[in-house]
Amino acid sequence: MTIEVLKERIPDFAKDVRLNLSSMASDETLGEQTKYGLLVATAIATRNVEVIAAIEAEAAGKLSPAALGAAKSAAAIMAMNNVYYRFVHLASNKDYATMPARLRMNVIANPGVDKADFELWSLAVSAINGCGMCIDSHEKVLLQAGVSTAAIQTAVRFAAIMQSVAVSIEAGAASLAVAAE
Repeated sequence: MTIEVLKERIPDFAKDVRLNLSSMASDETLGEQTKYGLLVATAIATRNVEVIAAIEAEAAGKLSPAALGAAKSAAAIMAMNNVYYRFVHLASNKDYATMPARLRMNVIANPGVDKADFELWSLAVSAINGCGMCIDSHEKVLLQAGVSTAAIQTAVRFAAIMQSVAVSIEAGAASLAVAAE
């Protein structure tokens, strides 16, 4: 499965999503590793097996094994951190912010790829997962590393598109299931 197959799976009610996916696939504002790592990490964050499979197939040959692993690591570690730090941020009791997280997250310090790429992927996953504290933290690191606000915005736009692709495909499948009853 590829992005082209994904586009075919997007129902007509989500035509804009299909068009956004097309524009994302042809976007050349990010380098190849940055773009395809971003696609893999955000696909995983959608938790949609069909989307993940299609994006991983699309990224095959475009990412080194290390970059593919790092993109998957970004999604995995943010799945943990986004829950924890969203709780810390939203809890009324601010004592939690002073307590050690006691979560292993060594991959953030040593992702095996360019640190800015890993941070960008982590930011995009954090946007999908809705962790404002993580978004702020990753954005700060990216800006300090010289990553432009345009690149950051592109990453979050890609995350939004990827999430909408997953939701649209799932909604279309649900509609078909209801119609079949």
